[in-house]
Amino acid sequence: MKLAHLTTSDISLALLLGHQIHAYREAGFEVTGISAPGPWAEALVKAGVAHVPLPSLSRAWTPGSDLRAFAALVRLFRAHRFDIVHTHNPKTGVFGRIAARVAGVPVVVNTVHGLYGIDGGRARRALFLGLERLAAACSDFEFCQSAEDLDLLRRLRIVRPERSQFIGNGVDLGRFDPDTVDRAGARAVLGIGEDEVVVGTVGRLVWEKGYREFFAAAEAVRRARPDVRFVVVGPHDDTKEDVVPRTVTDDLERRGVVRFFGLRDDMPALYRAMDIFALASYREGFPRSAVEAAAMGLPMVLTDIRGCREVVDDGRNGFLVPARDARALAAAILRLAGDAALRRRFGDANRERAVAQFDERRIIGQVLQVYHRLLAERSRTPADDFDQARDAGR
Repeated sequence: MKLAHLTTSDISLALLLGHQIHAYREAGFEVTGISAPGPWAEALVKAGVAHVPLPSLSRAWTPGSDLRAFAALVRLFRAHRFDIVHTHNPKTGVFGRIAARVAGVPVVVNTVHGLYGIDGGRARRALFLGLERLAAACSDFEFCQSAEDLDLLRRLRIVRPERSQFIGNGVDLGRFDPDTVDRAGARAVLGIGEDEVVVGTVGRLVWEKGYREFFAAAEAVRRARPDVRFVVVGPHDDTKEDVVPRTVTDDLERRGVVRFFGLRDDMPALYRAMDIFALASYREGFPRSAVEAAAMGLPMVLTDIRGCREVVDDGRNGFLVPARDARALAAAILRLAGDAALRRRFGDANRERAVAQFDERRIIGQVLQVYHRLLAERSRTPADDFDQARDAGR
C-alpha cells in the first residue's frame, strides 16, 4: 500500500514525523514524504523514505503560489496513485485534503496539530473555521493532538465523533530517557557548573514563541539570582515576519543574559543539562518540546494556553502562567529555582506522565489501526454492505 505524508517543510517530516514514518514502513507501507525542498529531505532519502519536493509550498498564505501548489498536489496525487494521503500542518492540511479528494485518493487522513487561526479576530476565525469545515468534508478521518481542539470541532459539527479521535503527542521514550544521559557530562560540555540552575527553552526564534517575555524574565531573574542561567535551543526562522532579529540575540549573548545553541540533534543531552524547562509561547497545538522535556523529567513553566494545558496541571507537575506576562513567568521560574525538592517532585511527576501518556508507540498503533480500518472500508463491495445490513437486522 502506498502512503504519503504531506507537510509544509521537510524538517517536520524528518524531525517531528521521522520515527512514525519509519514505523509505517516497518508495518509494510511504501511511504513517501512530500514537502517544500530543504536540507532535511536528504536524511529521509538516506533512511529509505522517498521524498517529493514541491517548491511552491510555503507557510505563508499567498494566492498565486497557493494555487500553483494546489494544482501541483492534484497532479502529484494522480500520478503516484497513493492509497492513503495523510496531511499535516494548517496550510497543507487544508490544501492537501481537498487536493487528495479531487485527485481521487481512496483514503484521506489529517492530523490537526493546532487550530491556530481561531486565535485572531472574528473575521479571521470565521474564515479559518470555514476552510477547516471544507477540508474536513474531504477527509475520511481526523486526528487531533489537542483535546480542546477536538471538542471545538465536534461542537461546531466540523468533524463527526465516529470519524475523529484525540491522539495527543508523543516521543521515543527510549531516546528521551534521563537515565540514559550523563547529566554531569552534558553540563560540562556546555560549560555549566553543577551548582548553577539552568532554565531552558526550545523552539524556533520567532516572537510568537514568547521570546520577548522569556528574555525579559531572564533579565529579571538574573538580577535576583545571578546563579540562574538561561539557554535557548532553536534556529532563527527567516521565513517568518516575526523572526527574532540577530541583533537582539547577539546582544543578549554578549551581555551573558542568554546563551543560544541554534538547531541541535543532541536534544536529550541538552534537556538533561537543564533544571527547568520554560515555554512562553502565545499559541500551540500540543508542544513537542514540552513533551520531550516531560519525558526527560524536567519541571516546567508553560503559558496557560491550549496544548500547554494538556502537558501541565498547574501546581502538580509544573506551573501555568498567563501568556505575554513576563513578571508571572519570572516569578514562577524563581520559585522553582529556589526549591530543589519541588523541582524533583515536578520532574518525577512529568516522567511518570510521559510514560503513561506520551509514548509515540501508542500514537503509531492508533494511526495504523485507523489506516487498516479505512482501507478495509474502501475495499468492501456493495454486496458486502448488503450482507452486513442484513445480518444486523436479524
